Amino acid sequence: MLNTLKRIHKNKKSRQVGRGGAKAKTSGRGTKGQNARAGNKKRPELRDFIKRIPKLRGRGVNSNKSIEKAYTPVTLGAISDIFSNGDKVTPATLVKKGLITLVYGTKPSVKILSTGDITKKITVSGCNISLSAKTKIETAGGKVIV
Repeated sequence: MLNTLKRIHKNKKSRQVGRGGAKAKTSGRGTKGQNARAGNKKRPELRDFIKRIPKLRGRGVNSNKSIEKAYTPVTLGAISDIFSNGDKVTPATLVKKGLITLVYGTKPSVKILSTGDITKKITVSGCNISLSAKTKIETAGGKVIV
């Protein structure tokens, strides 16, 4: 009978609105603006720090450094003062006599320059040499082995 019918489901309560409501005002997102929007992604803080670091371009940290091989210069005058007649001049003997020093534990590349005069017969090997220095050595009776 219609007067004895009972509901199977209770009445739905009206949704709460306002500050105390579950889904109102900020709808559980806490704030307005970028954080409240769908698909919000905040920019990572670390990216800003990375962007501030300058990029290293060119040939690395010290772009002013030359690509050319660096030679340790030795003058003919210094060689004639230290070496005697008939001696061999090599990077090893130059280190032994104290004209040049080791660079990071290895013998450096040496270039003999023509500053000064030489009268002794010496044999030069394993060193780069300027043309004028080569002619001075050969006129003094020495040899240059390349």
